Amino acid sequence: MELILKKDVENLGFADDLVTVKNGYGRNFLIPTGHAVLATPSQKKMLAETLKQRAYKEKKIVESAQGEAAKLNALTEFKITAKTGEGNKLFGSVTNADLSEAIAKEGVVIEKKYISIAGGSVKTTGQYEASIRFHRDVIVNFTFDVVEEKK
Repeated sequence: MELILKKDVENLGFADDLVTVKNGYGRNFLIPTGHAVLATPSQKKMLAETLKQRAYKEKKIVESAQGEAAKLNALTEFKITAKTGEGNKLFGSVTNADLSEAIAKEGVVIEKKYISIAGGSVKTTGQYEASIRFHRDVIVNFTFDVVEEKK
């Protein structure tokens, strides 16, 4: 079943992508929730026109995202402090929401849903890596340290 995505769908595609999915997934989830529409010939024509108009605007958006990524790369040593117990284990964990807040304090605002930490969440001190998506074409690997909070 060919569909045109109206919203970004994790592990499937981005908005305005033409995708092929199994019939049940399309009929029972994507179409009823408003994530996609059927790819009829008229919808395909409308999509082509929309993409043509958006190409110029997209260039500006990508340049803006690259500027934000450059700001993030300028943060060479980035540390998040957390309370720890025995064996450098954290009380709780450091998640993508915590990382988003910490980066926002440095002047780069990123929604938490665009941050993915390798392994999900951090439960011990040390150095970790996260993948941050500013745009579908601009993805940055970001290294950060989780350190013990001074008592």
